[in-house]
Amino acid sequence: MTWTTIRTTKARWEAEFMGQLLESHSIPNRVLSIGLGIYCGQGSQAALQVRSQDQWTARLLLSPQEDD
Repeated sequence: MTWTTIRTTKARWEAEFMGQLLESHSIPNRVLSIGLGIYCGQGSQAALQVRSQDQWTARLLLSPQEDD
């Protein structure tokens, strides 16, 4: 199984929150720590990864809505 990074965040909780959104749509994902980040109570930097075949669906779900 090949995993693709679709988003990096400054705080792990952000990546976990996006991962929960993807889980609710049955898209497997994982959150990886990628650094220590800034020590101001924000946690560590993280990367959100999904399977390669799910990357475009995940990107659409996490993208901002377009205004008409």
